[in-house]
Amino acid sequence: MRHRIEVLHGVNLDQLGVRPAEHYGSLTFDQLEFKIEGFAEELGLELSSFQTNSEGEFVERLHRAREMDDGLILNPGAWTHYSWAIRDALEISGLPAVEVHLSDVNAREDWRKQSVIRDLCFMTIAGKGIEGYKEALEALAARLEEGDEQ
Repeated sequence: MRHRIEVLHGVNLDQLGVRPAEHYGSLTFDQLEFKIEGFAEELGLELSSFQTNSEGEFVERLHRAREMDDGLILNPGAWTHYSWAIRDALEISGLPAVEVHLSDVNAREDWRKQSVIRDLCFMTIAGKGIEGYKEALEALAARLEEGDEQ
């Protein structure tokens, strides 16, 4: 069975390549998307990606996810730290999810260490750059395959 994974990128992720390279690397958003698509193809996953700087659009996409997707990868950007609306929408989706951050949020400012979605995700990956997305896709693929076998 081919599983459909939605990658949801939040606020300011479209500004990769402009943001501080010491935290986010030099990769542009388009390059990031291209690499993630390649990882998904290697794993035989169907991939859908979405990026927005509007919290409401992010929430609406999560609402639709439960009808369209099998699993989620979320990098909500700064919303990670305070958006209870995104947390509630993720909970409503009921889908297995992985939280991903390009930078090591735990080694940065104190406020970045807080995640309102972490307890709804079966895994959090931070500080591994683009490889974090590959790891997230592998983990989701494995989890979904386990579910198929049951």
